[in-house]
Amino acid sequence: MNKTAVRDAILTELRAELDRQRAAAELARDEAISEESRPENKWDTHSQEAAYLAEGQARLTREIGEALGLISTMPLPDLLNGDRIALGALVQVDTGRGVTAYFLAPRAGGVEVTVEGRAVLVVTPQSPLGRQLIGRRAGEEITPPGAARSKPQRITAVA
Repeated sequence: MNKTAVRDAILTELRAELDRQRAAAELARDEAISEESRPENKWDTHSQEAAYLAEGQARLTREIGEALGLISTMPLPDLLNGDRIALGALVQVDTGRGVTAYFLAPRAGGVEVTVEGRAVLVVTPQSPLGRQLIGRRAGEEITPPGAARSKPQRITAVA
């Protein structure tokens, strides 16, 4: 699987999410400053709630924009199966029920894209799974987070 294609798919997904969040942030902002949101009495908190929502939507929009910038400029190292996993790695793990593909990125953890008919999940080094993958090599085993009783899973490929 081509890492550049994976990164392009992630960037496309993030751009679409950024557009959705910008629209949501604008709607929340309009609601917060609307004449209809004025409190009718001292117990009416509708305008305050709308302002909190607008602030949260604006923060999420900034975070997605930052993720776009970081991922678009992130180097994609040419890793081989003997190399240690690092940012920009495309990792395949045999879960016992199939092979799962992960892409290590500085942000956007949890984003899932499909490339060449295969699902790829973005993980960050800060996530429990990302912490286990960083520095490992193909052939080594990891224990999935939250699955203490599960069998270890083998890293089958690193690119």
